Amino acid sequence: MSEQTKQTDEQAATGTAGTGQQQAPQPGGGSGDGQQQKSMSIIVTKGSLDWAYPPFILATTAAAMDVKVSLFFTFYGLQLLKKRLDHLRVTTLGNPGMEMPMMGGHMSMPNIISTLPGTDRMATTMMRNLIARKGVSSIEELREAAQEMEVRMIGCQMTLDLFELKQEDLIDGVELAGAATYMETALQSDINLFI
Repeated sequence: MSEQTKQTDEQAATGTAGTGQQQAPQPGGGSGDGQQQKSMSIIVTKGSLDWAYPPFILATTAAAMDVKVSLFFTFYGLQLLKKRLDHLRVTTLGNPGMEMPMMGGHMSMPNIISTLPGTDRMATTMMRNLIARKGVSSIEELREAAQEMEVRMIGCQMTLDLFELKQEDLIDGVELAGAATYMETALQSDINLFI
């Protein structure tokens, strides 16, 4: 292939054919000519302390990178929108990847230990202490940061009704909608995640 053909192919691929020059891709796609910003939607289904971190960390990180973010909270994920979050727990049952740093090593919890009374409370206390000791932001702080960064938070109306919750039980600024609203958002998003 000749050098001129290679150059023409590159120009066609970058949308600069006929201009004689290359343009660097701009954030949000396109070549800086008013293209829409990137968007991400996350469906949040889990309401435990350890599973509360991924959606809020990803949402705030993406928002800081100028990505338009929507979080759709359904079923147990709706717990993360309650005004108070001190009820969030960590469970060791069915969590084989859970290892906690202890006495210079890492201790994993066999499932049989999970059946003992108080194990989840102990694991939750250990996790909260580890989070504080390592200086990791709390879920409340991450959620507040997400709100300040204008992350769209949608609570599932059907789940609210199913669990007999009221909008007053949730933090301010939560939009209530159903699966159709999530689908409309997801179909227009560049990135879709299920957590």
